[in-house]
Amino acid sequence: MPAMQEEKVQPQEPQNEPQEGEKSLEVLLSEAQARIEQQRDSMMRAVAEAENSRKRVQAEAAVSQRYAVERFAESLLPVVDSLEAALAAARDSPQALREGVELTLRQLKAAFQKVNVAEIAPVPGERFDPHRHQAMAAVPAEADPNTVISVLQKGYALHDRVLRPALVTVTKALENGGKNPISETDLD
Repeated sequence: MPAMQEEKVQPQEPQNEPQEGEKSLEVLLSEAQARIEQQRDSMMRAVAEAENSRKRVQAEAAVSQRYAVERFAESLLPVVDSLEAALAAARDSPQALREGVELTLRQLKAAFQKVNVAEIAPVPGERFDPHRHQAMAAVPAEADPNTVISVLQKGYALHDRVLRPALVTVTKALENGGKNPISETDLD
């Protein structure tokens, strides 16, 4: 048997020394920590900015809601002035009262028009629209069923939204098709 020769293997020492062009682990770690801190700072700033924006929008919405009717209220001030003047003039003349009330009504309608409040005033013979009208009574008539006969109270809409439906009387189909309810021919 051949004698084994012992080979001595020298344990390699870890290379702590960076070779040329490489950075040490401590340097890489400190750079990574610096980047993390920078990104954390950026994130915190973004979160704070988002929170400030949210609070600002809430405050603006609250102010807008609180003063939403400001323009409308301003347009009603001349109406109040006219009503007061009409009442003062009524002491002297009933004709002045009538003219003052008519003027006030025109001013009120103009104020409504400025803010897009429109009347819903169906004419007799118009088809009943359940989205804009409210039937208060249905009377038998020879006209088509669900036709407006009369308007009890005008309705109003703001843009496309109904504020108050028009109160109307509508037609309903005649019972027995217009025949005499006591007719002998239906006694079978």
